[in-house]
Amino acid sequence: MKRRAFITLLGGAAAWPLAARAQQRERMRREAQQVSDPRIADLVQAGKIRVGMHSVMYTKDPQTGALKAASTGIILLDVARTLAARMGVEVLPVGHPTIPEMLTCLTAGACDVGFMGPDPSRAGVDFSPPILQLDYTFLVPAGSSIQRIADADRPGVRIAVVRDHASTLTLSRIFKYAELIYAATPDPTFELLRTGQADAFASVRPVLLAYSAKLPGSRVLEEHYGANLIGMAVPKGQTERLAYISEFIEQAKASGLVQQAIERAGLPGHRVAATKTN
Repeated sequence: MKRRAFITLLGGAAAWPLAARAQQRERMRREAQQVSDPRIADLVQAGKIRVGMHSVMYTKDPQTGALKAASTGIILLDVARTLAARMGVEVLPVGHPTIPEMLTCLTAGACDVGFMGPDPSRAGVDFSPPILQLDYTFLVPAGSSIQRIADADRPGVRIAVVRDHASTLTLSRIFKYAELIYAATPDPTFELLRTGQADAFASVRPVLLAYSAKLPGSRVLEEHYGANLIGMAVPKGQTERLAYISEFIEQAKASGLVQQAIERAGLPGHRVAATKTN
């Protein structure tokens, strides 16, 4: 599909109801299958792309076990479905409770791509350009004296963090005095704050805004100490797949597709990552 035609196609997506978008994606799949890109021949042959998601990006039906996108995952899976339609394949979301488990899925070849932010500590994968920007900040309880990021980096301040999350890795490099208290996933991390075992909860703004609604009087700081630039990761060495996906992401940002996905989700705290300039 030619670049101009693809961008035009994406640009009108927001105005269509769900059924029309589904029909358009099906048409894109049929067209893609007729002219397949050799860079993704293995995925086309498999007929699917296995997309890794982690922690708050999804939930599971307790009875059926079916995976459903949640929070930031709603936006990312919307974008992934358009990518799959362009390839002419189906999307198969694969959920993992933690980022290390999703990394293992990628390096073991059980996931084709995964959504996460780049970090030097994450070995075995290569990263696409970012799709979304999510600022790192703090959630603090009612009556907290923490008004700015710098207020939290003091001896005796306890900050609840999710182990191995990009927001935690960044914070551990820049804070010198506060104590970081780790939990495996966001829910128990929030419980550390709610039960008074921590003075602040560090994460991305959209996650903290959602938890703030569960803690009366709490607030999310306006300042931020960095940002999670979420893109797609592929197993290291998949250079042609990465090139194809990177090209798609830049087109999707430039065309307005990512912004439309954010607006459809109606979730505060998300921004389109900057488009690469030549």
